[in-house]
Amino acid sequence: MRDYGWKDEAMTFFSFLFMLLIASLAGALGARIAGRKGLGCLTSIVLGFIGALIGTFLARQLDLPLFPWIRFGENPFPIVWAVLGAALFVALLNLLSRPGK
Repeated sequence: MRDYGWKDEAMTFFSFLFMLLIASLAGALGARIAGRKGLGCLTSIVLGFIGALIGTFLARQLDLPLFPWIRFGENPFPIVWAVLGAALFVALLNLLSRPGK
């Protein structure tokens, strides 16, 4: 029989909510750095997760340390790279979108 230690635990509901909060803050901060504000909670959450993917990918490609991060169960969430990745993603969207009238 397998011994289920803390590494094998599923993410709890509260840790999931906390991860959504951290992703929302990272996405909102990244969007603010790129010049956008008031995007909404769901958009900030999505930007935080997309930013975490982009930022982590870039950090690994450039051989940079993945610090600081928060672990939710077995799922690490890189805070700094999520903010930077979200800022890069929003900046790219700003370049691709038409200017406002």
